[in-house]
Amino acid sequence: MKKLVLPLSLMVPMLVFSQSRKKDTAKVTDIEEVVFQKKVIGRTNDITNIKISAKDAQNVASISGGIEGIIKTLPSVNSNTELSSQYMVRGGNYDENLIYINDIEIYRPFLIRNSQQEGLSIINPDMVSTVNFSAGGFEPKYGDKMSSALNIYYREPEKFELSGEASLIGGRLTTGLASKNKKLTALFSGRYRNTNLVLNTLKEDTDFNPTYWDFQSYINYHISPKFSVSFIGYYSKNDYEMVPKSRSVDFGSLQRPINLTVNYAGQENDKYKNMMGTFSMNYKPSDKWKFTLDSFAYQNREKEYYSISSAYILQTFDPITGAPITSYDVGGQIEHARNDLFVRTYGTQFRTRFSPNVNTDIEVGFKFEKENLRDLTNEWKLVDSAGYSTPRPLDDPRFGDHSDLDLYYSISGNNHIEPTRLSAYAQYSQKFYWGTNKVFVNAGARVSHWSFNDETIFSPRFQFAVKPDWDTDMLFKLSGGVYYQSPFYKEIKDLDGNFNPNIKSQRSLQLILANDYEFFMDNRPFKLTTEAYYKKMDNLIPYYMDNVRIRYSGKNNASGYAYGLDARLFGEFVPGVDSWLSASYARVYENIDGQGDIPRPTDQRFRFAMFYQDYMPQFPSMRVNLTLTYAMGLPTGAPVFTNPYTYQKTLPSYKRVDIGLSKVFIDSKSKNKTYGFWGNFEELILGVQVFNAFNINNTVANQWITDSSTNLMYPVPVRLTGRFFNVKLEFKIK
Repeated sequence: MKKLVLPLSLMVPMLVFSQSRKKDTAKVTDIEEVVFQKKVIGRTNDITNIKISAKDAQNVASISGGIEGIIKTLPSVNSNTELSSQYMVRGGNYDENLIYINDIEIYRPFLIRNSQQEGLSIINPDMVSTVNFSAGGFEPKYGDKMSSALNIYYREPEKFELSGEASLIGGRLTTGLASKNKKLTALFSGRYRNTNLVLNTLKEDTDFNPTYWDFQSYINYHISPKFSVSFIGYYSKNDYEMVPKSRSVDFGSLQRPINLTVNYAGQENDKYKNMMGTFSMNYKPSDKWKFTLDSFAYQNREKEYYSISSAYILQTFDPITGAPITSYDVGGQIEHARNDLFVRTYGTQFRTRFSPNVNTDIEVGFKFEKENLRDLTNEWKLVDSAGYSTPRPLDDPRFGDHSDLDLYYSISGNNHIEPTRLSAYAQYSQKFYWGTNKVFVNAGARVSHWSFNDETIFSPRFQFAVKPDWDTDMLFKLSGGVYYQSPFYKEIKDLDGNFNPNIKSQRSLQLILANDYEFFMDNRPFKLTTEAYYKKMDNLIPYYMDNVRIRYSGKNNASGYAYGLDARLFGEFVPGVDSWLSASYARVYENIDGQGDIPRPTDQRFRFAMFYQDYMPQFPSMRVNLTLTYAMGLPTGAPVFTNPYTYQKTLPSYKRVDIGLSKVFIDSKSKNKTYGFWGNFEELILGVQVFNAFNINNTVANQWITDSSTNLMYPVPVRLTGRFFNVKLEFKIK
């Protein structure tokens, strides 16, 4: 065995060895590949990575979407609403997660306030081949976010195919093409969704008309075995129309039940239009070298228009007779917004990988981005209670009050910036033997600069894994580094509606210790993964969270920390299909202006989730999948412009069970036994989905109603969807 000593890295000193062994019958030195786990499709050096089956993502019963729906069953991931494809990871918020398609970063809409406004996720499950997800401690090639990285790779069809789905809430149609020599491949997919039927399970009298549709394409041309080009195109148009009429909510306790009755006038009309195009060139002159040049452009046009007035009565009832006995408040309010946002980002990135042998990788990348943000904000709220506006001095009403009428809040801004963002990374990966133990190291750093705030950040990261030469199949992993949350549109916008050029990146120092234990039970494979992590954070920007909207204060005036323990048991609970159980305990705190530690709005505490698949042994064409989630309630969140330290209660726990039942009439195995017209089908599946099977009234947030006589604010729960039955038909023709 020959040892190769490498220079010390900038932040993490380590000694790396290369491993070679001689053949017994020849004087030739070969490099033996060091394999830590079973080989899977999709090469990656990230030991924090979790691979998710694209087929499982298509099977999961989920309103929000296949990929995100199944990611929410992982132990480190939390979401308290089924209508949103967004998720929170290890105490982070929705904005702290990286999402890539074919190694190119993508963006979500920015003005989404309520989960029912969300349309289709940009990730199309029918086009996916590989799903890689890291909940933290990810490698330097991924960008500057503090929580997680999701990298999706689209697939290339091998021949002509046509597949589709039709259900009560939408449908999709996907076609794939491939030339005879497979030099040219193309994948096209269109989707449509209307969640009106699902939203009608909300306990309120409201007319909804949410329509979402998109179109995606993925085209590859292999000019030669060494050189290829590809293109990804994306266009989506989401419209959300809502006309509220009335709403009645019961809350409080058995001893003091309270009812809020609201009558509305007005409407909301939101439009979200997104476009993206990427062009990539891949050159692989040999097995040792690979070069990739990507050009990309992204454009987002959003309009949030609403004018809604409401009149409400807040009263309590006799717990025995049910008769109203006290009226806390009678009043009304007007909410108005004319918010317009235009975002355009374009640029190029160059990546190269050098692999001198099968156990060594050296990767370098550079990225240039030009950004154009235009933001017009005009949003205000007027609160009126029994004839006088809030906020206003509560003097004796017999004498009146001649002070000015004030709005409850007013946010206005006219912002336009065109900054430039530069970033680069370098990382080194090595697998080798340390005695008879297998060892893996990955170390590197990334650096980036943003011209808007003239800030340069440096992010060193490392990963280390050792697989002892034991009879027990175990892998120990240690990862961490410095992770920044590079600011963008949301973080730089303060509560007055202006962009703050002095804003800085939020910073998180992370350390993750993990263990993988693979074993067999009843002759079936299982894998138990446990992870413990700690994050120390500073330069935090406090924020208010209402439903899925995050509104930042625009100031780096907080610090914090997070810690937790995750566990996941993955395996074939039923022979031939994968299922898993997830559990996690996590806490996250912040300290704003030195006032002391309080839970952040994303403090999830305990969470349990399960994704289970089964079939009937005598009738394997009858299949079922079940998704179960229990999560302790998130903090109620403080109303905007209030002190978060005075609002420290939590929402009720989130509990939900979704079930998918399907009958497979034709699959790839039985296709040859089918004749006539049905012989053209590769798959034909009829399914029934039961969303929220136990009809649990979950709460996503609170609506705060003020009792003007006492200045008390009552948290009125905002409920989520009830039970809904969906029928869908899936087919595939090849």
